[in-house]
Amino acid sequence: MSSDDSDMKILHELAKDSRLSFRALGKKLGLATTTVIHRYEKMKKDGILKYPSVIIDHEKLGYNIVAMIELVVSKGKLVDVEERIAKKHNVYAVYDITGDMDAVILARFKDRKELNDFVKSLLATEFVERTNTHLVLNVVKEDLNATI
Repeated sequence: MSSDDSDMKILHELAKDSRLSFRALGKKLGLATTTVIHRYEKMKKDGILKYPSVIIDHEKLGYNIVAMIELVVSKGKLVDVEERIAKKHNVYAVYDITGDMDAVILARFKDRKELNDFVKSLLATEFVERTNTHLVLNVVKEDLNATI
């Protein structure tokens, strides 16, 4: 295996189960435990591995509504507005986009009232000119590690 190939295989296995021990990971990939540790630490140092994680079933926690909310932001304040919105607990993604809108927010809500209050708070935010909200009807695929 080449260096990149080994790293990608380590990442792939960790994306499936981040609780794997270095020993189990090495055995599964045919690599020495010390090699796995060294590569893991290098990927952490290089910022490839940001933090260990778990996959949460948000619906089981009562977050049954997923919304994609598009924003138009005025006066060159896009980054400031995005940084404020990104701190809200319901928000799990904020993206700059091309087209008629400036940004897209992905967020989860327990009920329509929580979504309604959130959208109204966005509209009350300085420099937010307009929003356009889409409700997710069905999640076909949601995998933030899809490229691994």
